[in-house]
Amino acid sequence: MKDFTILIGGKAGDGIDRASVIIGQILSHLGYYVYIHRDYPSLIRGGHTFSIIRASENKVSAHRDEIDILIALNLETLNLHRKNLKEKCFYIYDAEQIKFEDQVCGIGIPINSILKEENAPDLMRNSCLIGAFCKTSGIEWEIVEKTLGMTIPKHLELNLKIAKRGFDTSRQLLKIEKINREPLPLLTGNEAIGLGLIMAGLDAYAGYPMTPSSGLLHFLASVAPEFNLKVIHAENEISVIMMALGFAYAGKKAAVGTSGGGFCLMNEGLSLSGMAELPVVIVLGQRTGPSTGLPTYTGQTELFYAIHAGHGEFSRLVVAPGDCEQAFYWSALALALAWKYQIPAIILSDKTLAESLYSFDFEKASKVNLPKIIMWENGDSYKRYLNTKNGISPLSFVPKYSAVIKVNSYEHDEYGITTEEPETTKLMQEKRLRKSQFLLDEIEKNYECVKIYGNVESEIAVLCWGSNVPVCIESATRLGLKVIQPVIIHPFPLRQLEYAMIGVKELVLVECNATGQMAELIKHHRFTVKTKILKYNGRPFSVNDLEQLLQVVIDEYIKP
Repeated sequence: MKDFTILIGGKAGDGIDRASVIIGQILSHLGYYVYIHRDYPSLIRGGHTFSIIRASENKVSAHRDEIDILIALNLETLNLHRKNLKEKCFYIYDAEQIKFEDQVCGIGIPINSILKEENAPDLMRNSCLIGAFCKTSGIEWEIVEKTLGMTIPKHLELNLKIAKRGFDTSRQLLKIEKINREPLPLLTGNEAIGLGLIMAGLDAYAGYPMTPSSGLLHFLASVAPEFNLKVIHAENEISVIMMALGFAYAGKKAAVGTSGGGFCLMNEGLSLSGMAELPVVIVLGQRTGPSTGLPTYTGQTELFYAIHAGHGEFSRLVVAPGDCEQAFYWSALALALAWKYQIPAIILSDKTLAESLYSFDFEKASKVNLPKIIMWENGDSYKRYLNTKNGISPLSFVPKYSAVIKVNSYEHDEYGITTEEPETTKLMQEKRLRKSQFLLDEIEKNYECVKIYGNVESEIAVLCWGSNVPVCIESATRLGLKVIQPVIIHPFPLRQLEYAMIGVKELVLVECNATGQMAELIKHHRFTVKTKILKYNGRPFSVNDLEQLLQVVIDEYIKP
């Protein structure tokens, strides 16, 4: 098998997530590219949860519906996903919970009996099934032993014993061949964002846990000693954004993470960043809303909110990476550009990007050329808000013996002294907004802000952004279509979009919201989307369902 899918499912609390990661790492060790999609309810215990693990000899970053191997910890998993099983498939199940007889493609493991005999806790059921999966797939025990040793920090010996019992109880039904390729690390989008921020010089991170950005807080806390980071779990999102601005005043690069509800609370701090010209990066993990919505599911609902949030008018940067490598690259660049232009930068993520696992290829992430910060060189009396051609004032940080460094949330003059004088107000407002044009000129000149994939000669183009990019690339490329991805959402890279649109006669939007927000955005730039393929039930597109929907568009286009 060169491209296959494994689904493992059970109830929340069964350890499905960890089991899927271990299986993914085993397949990565065999040389496969891996992508893992996670689906779980907002419950600690109970409810159905599952992970789809896709492995391929080629780079993959989206899931398919058809299942080659089903690993079921309960009957619900088998019943819910049986319809997606391929004709040639096999399934591994808990024989003491699921009464099912199929000697050809079904492997029943007496898990509870094994756990009882070994005096092991119920959570180790998945270790037993992992062992059974590996035997069934022809994967050598030494690989299982090595992978478990690297991934299970507690009770390793007992977990290995349980996995070996599952291995020995099963039988081989196929052979997953090893590929001659060095294994790649598996990273979530949150982890890639965190590493990108660190690469760009992150000093501090503050957050209040809110799915799907919580993983970023946990990841940075786990690596804080290694990278000398200050990581703070604050009492609420208002404290989070204000802490970050305090760090910036002291010259420390800071980022924060949240979801829609927490971002609401940050809006006054966001506007303070715009007025005081204090740089900050905000990682905004979107989900299906409004209000609490579906806390553990995905959506692309905050595009307009990210562009327009806050009161007053001020410059900002909004980026929307599409996969793990882009998350690393554009997070680093967002931090660097926020500091060069002294503005807030927003990284739009969502549950699909933030919590899915990807084989991370550092070479494909591209080298990030970070722009330099403009610093004050101890000249004449320091003007924190010096009015310059591009609106960027040279920076200096406290404590500084030779300078008074005053920041202000009120309108102010070049020294930071509060003013209500009309001419100064006009001058400073124009200074702050001038950054947007210089930022736009820089990004369009130096960076690929609008990416093009697939058949560049196609008259039909798929427009997408964020986590929909990988599934659009795979589906549209199979059908011979062009794919256009704006990575920078604001300031909008119109010149690059105009170039990408050359030869396009039919533009199809693929988006995970109910209103087609990207279509509304590009309408302001004189582009019209004729067809919208929208999904807003909290679940991402699969390659299969998007291919079918795009085929309908193609059939309509070529109809005489």
